[in-house]
Amino acid sequence: MDLSILKDTPPWDWPEDTANRLLDILRNREANQTDRKLAAELAGTGTVINDDIGSALLSIVCDSEETQDTRAAAAIALGPALEHAGSIGFEDPDDILLSEQAIRHIQESLRKLYLNAAVPDEVRRNILEVAVRAPQDWSRDAVRAAYASPAEAWTLTAVFGMRFVPGFEDQIIEALTSPNQDIYYQAVCAAGNWEIDAAWPHIETILRADSVDKPLLLAAIESAISIRPRAAVGLLTELTDSEDEDIADAAFEALAMAEAPLAFDDEDDEDDLERW
Repeated sequence: MDLSILKDTPPWDWPEDTANRLLDILRNREANQTDRKLAAELAGTGTVINDDIGSALLSIVCDSEETQDTRAAAAIALGPALEHAGSIGFEDPDDILLSEQAIRHIQESLRKLYLNAAVPDEVRRNILEVAVRAPQDWSRDAVRAAYASPAEAWTLTAVFGMRFVPGFEDQIIEALTSPNQDIYYQAVCAAGNWEIDAAWPHIETILRADSVDKPLLLAAIESAISIRPRAAVGLLTELTDSEDEDIADAAFEALAMAEAPLAFDDEDDEDDLERW
């Protein structure tokens, strides 16, 4: 199987036996390492991941003899399934990606790995970035410790984690002053996820900028609707005329999301009205 073809093909068009072929590569320590890394990246896709693949990915993450890049790729691949389980749960068998037993085993294994100082920092950071997508009791302390680290790489991981773990509003606002653009981007995403009103001046500045990094602008468009929908409407309307199709589409989608909340009724409380 030419994995590069899969990478450039929509997952819903992958051959029926793709899951089994990816699993074979993940389990084969003698396979080309470039192929194993790519197989790990592809294996996290919702159309193919299952308990067997999840177990194979976790085995790679736990194996100190695997290359650091392959371990990191395997860890990241588990993220979507964990987030899906955290948001959807396990009540509908037709709507789960991994079984509850598999998810719980992955979560506990990731916790133990993260707490193991012998695991390389890059892998530990990847593990935390994955684990926070279905937060557990230890997640908040781990994010707080990562944010306190003097290393920017750990700060970046921490702010990413703040998108999923509640209780870090002050740190998110602080991160919005970071000169590190990756940290700033994650802070914009986190501010939108938690509807942090104090972040609005930063979001507005991005939306009004004549020139801005495209991923950052897309993040600001999404966050704007969560933070101040009414104030965002005029700014987003202007962006629907963007020559960049992705930006215009994102602005249209955000405006569509704003339509329902814009219709207030008499039961709206004063705090909501003030935020709008």
